[in-house]
Amino acid sequence: MNAQPGHDALQATLLTQADRAARIIPPLWPLSASVAVNPFLGLAGETLPGAAARLGRAGGIPVTMPRSFYRERWWAGEITPADLAAAIVDRPGAPGLAAVEAALAEDPAPVAPIPTVAALCADATGIDWPGFIADRIGAWASGHFDLGQAIWPKTAATGAYESWRAFATQDLSPEIAGLKGFCLRISREPLAAPAAIRRASLALGLPQAAAECYFTALLTGLGGWAQYARHLHWQAERDGGTDPTITDLLAIALAFEAALQAQFGRQIADPWREAIEAHAEPFEPGSDQIIDALLQEAYDRAAQRRFFTAWRPAVTKKEPPARPSVQAAFCIDVRSEIIRRALESLDPGVETLGFAGFFGIGVSHRRLGSVGGEARLPVLLKPGLGSFTCDAPGEAAEDRQRIGARARRAWGRFRRAAVSSFAFVEASGPLYLWKLFHDSVTADHRPNGDWAAPQLDASLTARQRIEMAATILRAMSLTSRFARLVLLAGHGARLVNNAHASALQCGACGGFPGDVNARLLACLLNDDEVRVGLPAQGIDVPADTRFVAGLHDTVSDEITLFDPELLPASHAADLTRLDSLLASAGRLARTERALHLPGATGEGDVARRGRDWAQVRPEWGLAGCKTFVAAPRRYTAGASLAGRAFLHSYDWRADSEFKVLELILTAPVVVASWISLQYYGSAVAPLAFGAGNKLLHNVVGGIGVFEGNGGLLRGGLPWQSVHDGEALVHKPLRLSVVIAAPREAILAVLAKHPDLQALFDHGWLTLFTMDDAGRLAWRYHATNGWTDFQIENDTGRLAA
Repeated sequence: MNAQPGHDALQATLLTQADRAARIIPPLWPLSASVAVNPFLGLAGETLPGAAARLGRAGGIPVTMPRSFYRERWWAGEITPADLAAAIVDRPGAPGLAAVEAALAEDPAPVAPIPTVAALCADATGIDWPGFIADRIGAWASGHFDLGQAIWPKTAATGAYESWRAFATQDLSPEIAGLKGFCLRISREPLAAPAAIRRASLALGLPQAAAECYFTALLTGLGGWAQYARHLHWQAERDGGTDPTITDLLAIALAFEAALQAQFGRQIADPWREAIEAHAEPFEPGSDQIIDALLQEAYDRAAQRRFFTAWRPAVTKKEPPARPSVQAAFCIDVRSEIIRRALESLDPGVETLGFAGFFGIGVSHRRLGSVGGEARLPVLLKPGLGSFTCDAPGEAAEDRQRIGARARRAWGRFRRAAVSSFAFVEASGPLYLWKLFHDSVTADHRPNGDWAAPQLDASLTARQRIEMAATILRAMSLTSRFARLVLLAGHGARLVNNAHASALQCGACGGFPGDVNARLLACLLNDDEVRVGLPAQGIDVPADTRFVAGLHDTVSDEITLFDPELLPASHAADLTRLDSLLASAGRLARTERALHLPGATGEGDVARRGRDWAQVRPEWGLAGCKTFVAAPRRYTAGASLAGRAFLHSYDWRADSEFKVLELILTAPVVVASWISLQYYGSAVAPLAFGAGNKLLHNVVGGIGVFEGNGGLLRGGLPWQSVHDGEALVHKPLRLSVVIAAPREAILAVLAKHPDLQALFDHGWLTLFTMDDAGRLAWRYHATNGWTDFQIENDTGRLAA
């Protein structure tokens, strides 16, 4: 009777440690709505060496490049002694310059993870137990988590652990592989995951001090399945709930560990005891991990020096026109920087702006004929509005769309079914020649957008629409000097034969193109009631100003305008001129991008890459991103930032309470950090945080990919997204954030948001600010606050 309270306390402690371990795993969104995720999200409270210690123990995962990478850049003069000295000075207790220079000549051995029972049994028996477990869990998980790809229905069990338990009691593969009595053993396991975790931990002799580290290792070993479960957990918490799936996966991994221990325990007794002791040790980075972090910091500083020297931000001396000829608002996405610059070069009267690609309208959008809603906004936020497609009037049109969609799904299932697949290929294969030809040469270059007109939920009152419009215009720093024609350009990418297509859409819109959001905002800002009500909000939009929505295809750099027929006849000439400017800007942007795309023969070839079924690099996406700038456009106009900077329009003088500043730091900056660190993680640790080779991908359940026909589910970016076949195209750099705002206001925002401040305090992001002349003037330091910062004109060296 007295044992139960002890068991309950132990179980509660183990679940707390399991929760801590789960939070280190980065979430993985499904392929249909890919979201760039910071793979170090759960380690924001650690410095780079601290993260290296945790991930090194858990899975031998590096957080920096190999030492040889930095040595080559040191020898080439890319990293200078001044860069390295500044990195050392910035980290109290770091080794001296001479020690780090001496270490550059060495190639330390990769950090070996502390072994699990499966790894020790593999050494003892010669059987790849970790690989076998990954295969069996993958065989079950690909059906259980399937999002509509599988033909056969999954088990009717409610939870992941319950589902796996039903699967495992019927799966003879472990016994065939040599794990005796596995089915019977699992049938006797507790029915609930928490009790199973407690029972397995006791069987393994796991002390509480070792549990968190050991659980982290097990979850890391589950690859993309643990990451997808972490996504379910993350999303449930965002919505005010919880999800036990990742705990269920831990219970499953522990069940395999306990079964192996029961059979091979005597053979691994000594090394398992040593492993437990190592798991229980405090996390402390080794000297090599500290040195590699310093080298990465020096590499970051060297890149900042070169980038800022090329930029040399300063206020444009030329007075802007009293009224721009055209204003064009693009997403802050780095791909927009190239076409913005091209558009401005064609006409000095053109003014471009940068704003988050969902244009401040976070909706759950239901397309015509669909059942569920698409979250067209950053995943950090919850949809606060509904919208729907209203292309054809009446329910009959929607019924036709829905019936057509169901027919296409039924036909797809038939042609993939076991009883018809071979006959289907024999009979219908030649007919697909026409589809391949049509998809490759068709003139319809629209990037996966919803071409029907969207409409906001009709329940919004006139007052709510007016306040929404005013809030968005202020956030865009667009409250005066309106042009006759204002373009709101969302963006997306039209691709064929690409499992990761949604990753090239607007990252701020949950993996969807930004067409719906741009069109909803244009409609809102053209609404007569809204226009009448805006002056009361302090915003006076001229009567002759009209807003038009567009979609920028980042593969072809073509911009298509929506609903031009809704503009008055008085704007026909403006629209024609805008069309011509956009076409010319597209050619300039493609010409620039052709210089960096492997195999591109010119701007015409760039436009066709998205329709080439053999093309593994239709575009570079956000590879190369390194800087986020929130400032008036005049601070960056005229400088070629080479598609490397997120550009957000912001004028702090019009932000009296700094609410827009807070919004920028807590949403766009965080989204940009997720993107930047995803590319960083895919470059420094492609095996852990990358999806592998596109040529070997097989889509699994609509969630992720296998690299080949099995193994672990892979999340993150494909290797072709960061590498051109010979060298890394995305340089592994942490994001530099440049804000044109008073330092005190920035510090006040950081103080209100500790999680945001941790990103800067622990070095995951670097923060700079400008003076009133638009020059970089201060750098943020966690302990010293703001330190003076300048770029020396005579040498181009970065001084701080």
